[in-house]
Amino acid sequence: MATFFYRAGRWAFRRRRLVGGLWLCALVLAIAAGAMAPAAEDEGLSMPGTESQKAFDLLDERFPQGNSQGAEARLVFQAPDGERVTAQGNRTAVEETLGSLEGGSQVASASDPYETGAVSEDGTIAYSTVTYTADVIDLTEATKSALEDAAEQARNAGLTVEIGGSALDADEAPGGTTELIGVAVAAVVLVLALGSLVAAGLSLLTAFMGVGIAFGLVSALAAPLGLTSTVAILALMLGLAVGIDYALFITSRYRDERAKGSEPEEAAGLAVGTAGSAVVFAGATVFIALVGLGVVGIPELTKMGMGGAGAVALAVLVALTLVPALFGFFGRRVLPRALRKASRPKSERARRAAGRLGLGARWARFVLRRPVAVLLVAGLCLGAVAVPALSLELGLPGDESKSVETTQRRAYDLLSDGFGPGFNGPLTVVVDLSESTDTRAAADLVVKTMESVDGVASVDDPVLTKNEDTAIITAVPETAPNSGETKQLVHTLRDTAPGIRAETGAGVLVTGMTAMNIDISEAMSDALIPYLAVVIGLAVLLLLVVFRSVLVPVKAALGFLLSVGAAFGVLVAVFQWGWAADLLGIEQTGPVMSLMPILIIGIVFGLAMDYEVFLLSRMREAYVHGASPGEAIVSGFRHSGRVVAAAAIIMVSVFAGFIGMNSPTIQTMGVGLAAAVAFDAFVVRMAIVPAVLALLGHRAWWLPRILNRVLPNVDIEGETLNRTVPASVTAPDPTVPGQAAWRPAVGRD
Repeated sequence: MATFFYRAGRWAFRRRRLVGGLWLCALVLAIAAGAMAPAAEDEGLSMPGTESQKAFDLLDERFPQGNSQGAEARLVFQAPDGERVTAQGNRTAVEETLGSLEGGSQVASASDPYETGAVSEDGTIAYSTVTYTADVIDLTEATKSALEDAAEQARNAGLTVEIGGSALDADEAPGGTTELIGVAVAAVVLVLALGSLVAAGLSLLTAFMGVGIAFGLVSALAAPLGLTSTVAILALMLGLAVGIDYALFITSRYRDERAKGSEPEEAAGLAVGTAGSAVVFAGATVFIALVGLGVVGIPELTKMGMGGAGAVALAVLVALTLVPALFGFFGRRVLPRALRKASRPKSERARRAAGRLGLGARWARFVLRRPVAVLLVAGLCLGAVAVPALSLELGLPGDESKSVETTQRRAYDLLSDGFGPGFNGPLTVVVDLSESTDTRAAADLVVKTMESVDGVASVDDPVLTKNEDTAIITAVPETAPNSGETKQLVHTLRDTAPGIRAETGAGVLVTGMTAMNIDISEAMSDALIPYLAVVIGLAVLLLLVVFRSVLVPVKAALGFLLSVGAAFGVLVAVFQWGWAADLLGIEQTGPVMSLMPILIIGIVFGLAMDYEVFLLSRMREAYVHGASPGEAIVSGFRHSGRVVAAAAIIMVSVFAGFIGMNSPTIQTMGVGLAAAVAFDAFVVRMAIVPAVLALLGHRAWWLPRILNRVLPNVDIEGETLNRTVPASVTAPDPTVPGQAAWRPAVGRD
């Protein structure tokens, strides 16, 4: 594999104009396709196989008018203090407000709260449901402005008016201030790590190239595949983070080869053959983990995984081809200033560079002297941070999780005050009457049964289809949608279904968005452990092949569990308990979004393997060339420690840059991924890994003979590219004699 990528790197260097032109054309075509493509419709979350989804499917089949796809808004009116909304003056203001909406090009209807009984018991709050003929994505700005103008008209009359529902929902778009800050931090870190503005700009340029193509493709495929803005933002987030990191790793290796005396084309080939091989493997692990999200069975999660996987695949291709091509364009400007201006012979320069011990090598030697202490401190710290994860609760955010500055959140609070906390999360009971002999009696029995269940605030009269084969009943819980009591109520209502079927032959299904959210959250909880087991098994297998060791993969898997557990602890502390919530702009605590744990496991698995591969590949490279286990650890940190640390800071900065967005989904992803990467890179890979390897010694690289014969040799260290051992690898001390020069095993073109 290393030989193939060595040749590919040299080819890209020589054919740099062709490679650069092809990527530029791909970028222009992708952006053009995304700009011309229609926007995707919001299909909502679904979970095939659950009772909620079965009920929705039954409604689509028999009662399509009950499942209108048009947008909906709720105008919530509150009378001034000491007054009732039913007073003549206030009633007139409400009716005039609703009258101003009539005749709108996209307005289907606006209910009269005084006729529908949508007035609170104390008479202070009322609401009107406004339905539209178009979906949310197709509502025009004129239609939205008319809704907001109508609310303002009522406010001018002295009423408090807020707007809930889906009509004002908008997909979150990237490009805010916090994301730009994250990119700026990444740029500063690149300059400090590489010591060259050109080299830093090269990494950013290639990352933006991959991200631009990925974002354009996701936008172009949004309508036919039903991709949401969350998919696009995840692709942007991952593509930018791994794109910068992969370019950084290859650029760093290229500069090392140039410092050793290799010619530019040769250095490009060696960089792609060694670091590029590691990039391919690392990218493949991220890709597999993200594609594997499809086994959970949630279409939205599958789309997010596919979008992120596509962005990572593009980042790998860009790193392998465009990065070495840009080496040819920029020439010596990619190198640090000290190396560009050095006048000493290359061999002398290489010996002096090898003799300098950086922070990474000094840290590795510190760990080698105190491995037990480092291991205990790091393990206990991660364990302590992971403790809150034991209280993890999963749910899906609604208007209650939005900022109190939004009208949707204020409408939610008004409706809770006026009609009870459960009003915002009604349950839809679908009754299949196709096998019932007395449909009316069966529907009435369902209503009476629901009314008798503790926790049900009210039950509406059943609405039947024309042929009376299906009935819809709305039950309002006494508790809020995300509360544990509402979850238990859904199960209690479902437990009544067998008795009703036995007595009347009618089938009862409990659905609605609240029940759907509960079903998805439970499915996520049930799938969490099996998915984690699959990911851990995959990690062990892949690392077994790469490092040809039994204990290294086991150690990597355990370290991954520690970093993920700590990340979950942070999510619980921030989003459930409210720790540092104000600092991060999170105004409402509640359950962690149900999709996040599995999504974070999939993404962090791949990223953790990135750092494992880049750090340990240099250690194994030294070990197979004759270095002792301790020397191999120091060599790995000397060559890769600084780069891995810089890559981790960049990735944390990019992920943290998305915390400032208003979407709870994106905020949760940003916090979870930033925390997981920080823990994995700086605690697990930088502290626990060298400590464990130091304690294991030669046993860390042990492989049974039978596995040695069976396993393929992928050679990501580039062993086949070298006839003899490089002086800067076999020992951390350059004064050790007898080291040969570094030479490629394949001939020059």
